[in-house]
Amino acid sequence: MKPAPFAYLRPATLEEALAALAGEQGAKVLAGGQSLVPLLSMRLAAPSMLIDINALPDLGHVTTSHEGDATGVRVGALARHAHVLASDEAAEVQPLVRMALSHVAHPTIRNRGTTVGSLVHADAAAEMPMVLRLLEGSVDVASVRGRRTIPAAELFAGPLESTLAHDEIAVEAFFPALAPGAGVAFEEIARRHGDYALVGVAAHVETDGDTVTRARLGYLSVSDVPVVVDVTAALDDPASAALAELEPVDDIHATADYRAHLVRVLTPRVLAAATDHARSRAGEAIPS
Repeated sequence: MKPAPFAYLRPATLEEALAALAGEQGAKVLAGGQSLVPLLSMRLAAPSMLIDINALPDLGHVTTSHEGDATGVRVGALARHAHVLASDEAAEVQPLVRMALSHVAHPTIRNRGTTVGSLVHADAAAEMPMVLRLLEGSVDVASVRGRRTIPAAELFAGPLESTLAHDEIAVEAFFPALAPGAGVAFEEIARRHGDYALVGVAAHVETDGDTVTRARLGYLSVSDVPVVVDVTAALDDPASAALAELEPVDDIHATADYRAHLVRVLTPRVLAAATDHARSRAGEAIPS
C-alpha cells in the first residue's frame, strides 16, 4: 500500500517549521521517520503535510552537562539512536541510556531513527520512553507560542499518544545523570534481538552503604503506557508489588499471563543487578 497524498515542506529554520505546523492542522513532523513512515504506508496516518525537520540546524547534539540539577545528558531532536549509543560521555553520565539503546531495533533503524522521535511517538513497547520515565527526565518542546518543558511523568497520555500540542515540536530530551550511590540495570525478552520486547524491565536503585534507600522499576511492553513502580517497601517480593500496579495485556505476540510470568522472572533479576551496580560504583568511589 502507498501513502495517501500529502504536501511536503523542508524548512531551513525552526521558526519556519513552527509557523508551518501552526498553520496546517493536518501536518505531521518528520525526523527519523522509522515510526511515521510505516504508518503512512499502511495509511494508519494520513497527514495533509509532512514537515521534514532534517535541515534544521543545532538539533543533532548529544551533550553532557554538570550543573547541579541540570547534570545529565541532553539529546537533540535530530540525534540518531546510533549517535547517542556511541557517546561514551553520555554512557558515563547515565549508563542506562546505552544499556537500553543497545536493544533498540536493528543497526539500520538505529542509524536513522531518532531518540527524541521515539519518545514523542510514545510507544509503550519502545525502550526509551520507559527509560525517560524511570529516570524522571523531560522533553523540551517549542511552538510559535514559545518553549516549555514537559516532565516525563506528564508526557505519555495513552497508547501512542503524548501530551504535545499539535503545533509543538520536541527539540530536546534530558536524561538526568546517575547520582553517586545509585545503580541501574536493564533486561528484556524478545523473540529476536532488536525485535519489540515481549517484556522489558529497567531498575534504578539508590543506596546508602549496604542499604537500599529507594528502588524503582520501569516496564515496557506490559501495559499500554510506560509504567514505573516504586518497590522500596517491597524488596522481599518486588514482582508481586509490581504486578499489583501493572495491567499486562494480550496481543499477537504474547498473552497477558505470559507477560505476567516474565515480570515475575525479570523483576528480581534486574533489581539485583541494579543493586550490585550501585554498590560497585560506591566501592569505586572509595579512595585507595
